[in-house]
Amino acid sequence: MPQRLFSCTPTKLAAFEDCPRRYRFSYLDRPSPPRGPAFAHTSVGAAVHNALARWWDEPLARRTPQRAAELVAGAWTPWTTAGFRDAAQSEEHRRRSQEAVAAYAERLDPTAEPVGVERTVAAPTQRLAFSGRVDRIDRRPREDGDGDEPVVVDYKLGRRAPDDDDARSSLALGLYAVAVSRTLRARCRRVELHHVPTGSVAVAEHTDASLERVVRRAESIASDAVRAQAALDAGADRDEAFPATPSALCSWCDFRPSCPTGQRSAPAKETWAALEPLA
Repeated sequence: MPQRLFSCTPTKLAAFEDCPRRYRFSYLDRPSPPRGPAFAHTSVGAAVHNALARWWDEPLARRTPQRAAELVAGAWTPWTTAGFRDAAQSEEHRRRSQEAVAAYAERLDPTAEPVGVERTVAAPTQRLAFSGRVDRIDRRPREDGDGDEPVVVDYKLGRRAPDDDDARSSLALGLYAVAVSRTLRARCRRVELHHVPTGSVAVAEHTDASLERVVRRAESIASDAVRAQAALDAGADRDEAFPATPSALCSWCDFRPSCPTGQRSAPAKETWAALEPLA
């Protein structure tokens, strides 16, 4: 019988790779276990991504740094920004985010219309039915001068600016390149991480061989997830089939309240702890 393809996103693959227990909580257990409170850095990321996506929907004359800052303010609502210590901290990080996004928009060419913004792309492999949403897909001239090609752009907002090694080793970016090539029917090899707070850009130029390694890695993760599911279906203990992987990430896990192993492995963090400290 043909093998059923494993339907996945980068988030789903990362969940199993980081911690099979968290994967089970997220995708298998129903009802899903209670989650912890929202984190402020996640709220900041959502507001900034929303603003940068909407900026490209603006008429060309309104694609200005000032408008980018206004869009951040518009995305900063009680429903989309949670996890801050108090209103003053939220307000200060709103201001900081507006400044960062305005500075980032200053470096953009508003006439360089992207191929896609928040574009869903998909591609099957021998074992996967992969899909994901790309922050932005640009079209740039190829380095060899032979026409142009799509480029995957992913926004980052963490304290540390990513480097080229981060872009090269990113499973998500590699899979996006494969899926963009399939969806747009155009060769995609360049992936970029844009660090909005600093404006730095980390770049990787994939080859056919490196993308093949990305696909094999993703398929290996999927195979492990399928085997764990089969063991569970055959009557294995739930926690043995999907063991926890203790690490520093346990401090930030959404399912920390439901995972005694994670609680023992790393101390709980304040929901705003990942933000840059205020001067």
